[in-house]
Amino acid sequence: MPVSSLSADIAALRQLLQQVPYLAAADVDAFVACWHKPVVLARHDFLIRPEQTERYLYFVAEGVLRIFLPVATEEICVGFGYAGTLLCSFPSFVEGRPSDYAIQALRGSRLLGISRAAVLDLLESRPAIARFWRTEMERAVVGRIEREIDLLLPEPQRRLDRLRTRSPHLFQLVPRKYIASYLRMTPETLSRLR
Repeated sequence: MPVSSLSADIAALRQLLQQVPYLAAADVDAFVACWHKPVVLARHDFLIRPEQTERYLYFVAEGVLRIFLPVATEEICVGFGYAGTLLCSFPSFVEGRPSDYAIQALRGSRLLGISRAAVLDLLESRPAIARFWRTEMERAVVGRIEREIDLLLPEPQRRLDRLRTRSPHLFQLVPRKYIASYLRMTPETLSRLR
């Protein structure tokens, strides 16, 4: 990764963290200093494949990625990562077991990674970072519950409407076939509803 891209990615991470009102400058500095793993992915490259163990949490500096579960007959899209978001195969990251999921770039992407060990050290030593982590986990849980509600709705139009309300930006970032998979409908159904 060119030095200029790495500097820009670190600056983007710093800018994101500086927007958190309870993170002091020293907390931001300590957190940013631990993101040692730059990753550059071309379109269709994998960040992680099933059976690999996730050892890093990533900040997406640029690009779009999909999280999916490969099953015998299809690839079920379960989420997306895009600029300004944190991303990993979370069950694998937390439990240290092989991932069931794959994470693949939908376009060229740049990420920064922080190791699980560094995250745990920061959570123990920096209460404000622990609060940030807890807040991010709460948001993730709320998002997962909203997604479960979406999947329980029998009407495809309601699933689509809820996604449009919650995450309208996805329609500019993600190809329709992956949005259709995420909504558990065919691409044809999505086209008809749109």
